[in-house]
Amino acid sequence: MYASHEDIGYDFEDDPKDKKTLKPNPDIDGRWAWMVVLSSFFVHILIMGSQMALGVLNVEWLEEFHQSRGLTAWVSSLSMGITLIVGPFIGLFINTCGCRQTAIIGGLVNSLGWVLSAYAANVHYLFITFGVTAGFGSGMAYLPAVVMVGRYFQKRRALAQGLSTTGTGFGTFLMTVLLKYLCAEYGWRNAMFIQGAVSLNLCVCGALMRPLSPETQGKDPVETDAHVLPAQSTESVKSSGRLGRAEEKGASPGHEEALDDLVAQACQEKAGAQKDVCAFRALKTVSQLTLRVRKGFQDWYSGYFGAASLFTNRMFVAFVFWALFAYSSFVIPFIHLPEIVDLYNLSEQNDVFPLTSIIAIVHIFGKVILGAVADLPCISVWNVFLMANFTLVLSIFILPLMHTYAGLAVICALIGFSSGYFSLMPVVTEDLVGIEHLANAYGIIICANGVSALLGPPFAGWIYDMTQKYDFSFYICGLLYLVGLLFLFIQPCIQIIEQSRKKSTGGTHV
Repeated sequence: MYASHEDIGYDFEDDPKDKKTLKPNPDIDGRWAWMVVLSSFFVHILIMGSQMALGVLNVEWLEEFHQSRGLTAWVSSLSMGITLIVGPFIGLFINTCGCRQTAIIGGLVNSLGWVLSAYAANVHYLFITFGVTAGFGSGMAYLPAVVMVGRYFQKRRALAQGLSTTGTGFGTFLMTVLLKYLCAEYGWRNAMFIQGAVSLNLCVCGALMRPLSPETQGKDPVETDAHVLPAQSTESVKSSGRLGRAEEKGASPGHEEALDDLVAQACQEKAGAQKDVCAFRALKTVSQLTLRVRKGFQDWYSGYFGAASLFTNRMFVAFVFWALFAYSSFVIPFIHLPEIVDLYNLSEQNDVFPLTSIIAIVHIFGKVILGAVADLPCISVWNVFLMANFTLVLSIFILPLMHTYAGLAVICALIGFSSGYFSLMPVVTEDLVGIEHLANAYGIIICANGVSALLGPPFAGWIYDMTQKYDFSFYICGLLYLVGLLFLFIQPCIQIIEQSRKKSTGGTHV
């Protein structure tokens, strides 16, 4: 039902009879593949980096609109949540239009959201312009950036994904500095104007996402006919002209009118043929577009609701349950660490080197190192993924027990490094469902992450309001993460059971 990871790097023939015949694609692991990685890197800087730096604008919105912190915080939460939640719907755009067009349109929509937000009169206006519009545009550019890296790499997939996703860490630093400078120099409204212009670079990144080139095919017979028709008409005109000149020597003046009529008739035939060709080309384009949209929708629908639905894959369903609990455990430390630092009177040390910066810096190295290790032939990507998750869960449980800056710094470094498993998520997803279903499957995964990111931090704040302690927030979130992690063990258990069944059936046959 699903293509295995061995199918990566090959295209299927267009003929349904030849679908089982695979042909290698020369662009896989080629030079342009690293340009796609560079494009994805800048997409992560512009989207994820700017969203991690929204705390700068959140302060400006609090001073401008004088609303509660909870209500104002929903602006950035909506933007980040919608970027991930719309993943399944962006899969429909990718199946229909392709990654390049989807990313370019997403860049335009994201830029429009930033510009419209500069005219905000209240926080509720920002919900629509920034939370929904800019968030939806971010989702349209983010998912193609991840999917294209997976399509272009076969040998070094994990390393390529790790390098591209390090843009989130670099973007956190760059966008924080940029937004602080722009707000201080020009005010937050003009800062959003300028950021909207900067976001147009997403269109450039989308243009670099060149589709994998198919094998050379024969020329379209329609186009060939289109060029033949005018050529034939032209030859008829030339022959008529030569005929006229040949007869002109011995012809009387009365024959000139007949000759002119003949040339005019030939020109009319040529113009009519050109009109027919243009109409035929337009009809062909509309027909191809209709078939493309229909096929894209059928692939998208069958991937979610059809007989070949992704949800018939038990391993993938377990992975979705894990994603529902995972992302909030990474986001919560970023939100609550500053308040924990104030609670333990560690503000002076934290001002010198913030704990959140430690997470961000080590997170960059974690993505690259875990990606490189996972690409080693003797190591399983799945085992690296599980070990990183276990380390992150243990770090979350231990963090509330640390009351010194040095202890918190060590735990934050572990959180940053182990959370580098995010670069392995597309690789693990691809191994579970195959390259053909990567866009739809990863759209579901990031949608689950979006729900987790949207509800996790408010849930942790609600626990603090009830208990007046942050310890329980980390313990409960770590426990939920552990429950999600247990779902991941379904895959090894299923494999062990299937192997034992095969051995038992083999023994009975013998």
